[in-house]
Amino acid sequence: MENGFPFEWLIAAGAIITLIGVIGIFMFISKVRKAARAGLDDDALKARLSQLMPLNLGAFFISAIGLMMVVAGVILG
Repeated sequence: MENGFPFEWLIAAGAIITLIGVIGIFMFISKVRKAARAGLDDDALKARLSQLMPLNLGAFFISAIGLMMVVAGVILG
């Protein structure tokens, strides 16, 4: 067992979590594009975007946590 073994797992887990966050960001972009193409009026489009905002913020948060895990694993490993 290597000395940096736990930190390799931290890096791998962080990369997976970051990937999940990036997938969430692409899901948000896809849903916004669908809403924009739906031909909604301004109020309906704003309402739809406000419903999608938690997905956007959550995806960026998850991605940032994953990147922090990767950086911590690299620095500590």
